[in-house]
Amino acid sequence: MVHYDAAAIRQRLEADRQRLEDDIYQRTQGDEAVIPSDPISDSGGTRGHSAEEADAMADAERSNLVLGNSRTLLEQVRAALQRLDDGTYGFCQRCGKPIEARRLEALPYAVYDLECQEIVERETTP
Repeated sequence: MVHYDAAAIRQRLEADRQRLEDDIYQRTQGDEAVIPSDPISDSGGTRGHSAEEADAMADAERSNLVLGNSRTLLEQVRAALQRLDDGTYGFCQRCGKPIEARRLEALPYAVYDLECQEIVERETTP
């Protein structure tokens, strides 16, 4: 039997879901299909100071990475909420064993127990 507080986990996941949705909305102005723009091409191709251009490009790249990360985490949070609804939450999707409560507290959208997580990481790391 998996030992975790389902109500507390759901509350945390719902809060995470809302925070991530708000973050994505703010970064895309409500249009999730929008990818943050290229600040140089948005200036009509005019060339500015190269240091300013480099800073603008670095900011745009960071913003793209954060947006991508937020979208990935949101998918994981939604999947965890679905597993709570399905009654499969807290069980490793690889071996079927219960995931330790401490791991679920630290990472409530975890899909693998620690042993399987290590195996999956080894298999996917080049």
